[in-house]
This record gives sequence, C-alpha cells and structure tokens, in this order.
Amino acid sequence: MAAHNSKADTKEAVDALLHSLNHPATQEIQMLRAIVCEVSPSVQEGVKWNAPSFRVDEYFATVNLREKQGVGVVLHFGAKVRDVAAGQESIEDPDNLLRWLAKDRATVKFSGRDDIAARKQAFQAVLRQWIRFV
Repeated sequence: MAAHNSKADTKEAVDALLHSLNHPATQEIQMLRAIVCEVSPSVQEGVKWNAPSFRVDEYFATVNLREKQGVGVVLHFGAKVRDVAAGQESIEDPDNLLRWLAKDRATVKFSGRDDIAARKQAFQAVLRQWIRFV
C-alpha cells in the first residue's frame, strides 16, 4: 500500500488547486469529484500530476484539465505502467464510455454537465470495477 500523507494527498489540496486555476469547466470538475467519491468510502482525493486525482491504495483516476471541449478523466492502474490482469478484457463497459489508450489506461470524456448527469451511473459502474484492480 502506498503512503499518502503529504499535503497534496488531501481534499483541501484539490480545493486550493481548483480555486487557483480559474478553469472554464470548474462546475463539471466539481460534479465529477462528487461522482467519483460516491463510488466507495475508500476513495480519497489529492493532487497528482497537477490535477485533481482519486485513489484507494494507489491513484486510479485523474481529471484531464487540458481537454479542448468538455472535461475528461484518465483512468489508470497506478502511477507506473505495469502488466496487469485487468484492462480492456476485464472491465465491462456496455455504454462504451472508455477509450483505451493502453492495456492499463483509458479515458472518459464528457461534453458538459448534462452529459455527466446522463452517464453518471454507467461511469460509476466502470469505476467500481476499476478500483478492484488498484
């Protein structure tokens, strides 16, 4: 289990980051934060790679602050690329939310608040599966 006891590994660090960014998708990012944290009581927030990120034992999701339109989330199985039993073959995605970038990395993009709300349950179903592998 990775140690997450730095100031960056806190909800307050995410709050401060978002306050300092003045990002055009701040409302959407706040929606995503709530949705991801609802998935399990073991999900915690922090700042990783200069973006809001989420972890259980390891970080598994990071908000993509550089999306040109809407907002995205990068899903990964920790910070290091590794061979995993999980991946494209192991995550059920009937709504086709995931765009796989590698066996251990995928993205989910949302066009805005309505899209996030409409696909919330499908996204949470993917996340519940994802965190089993982290």
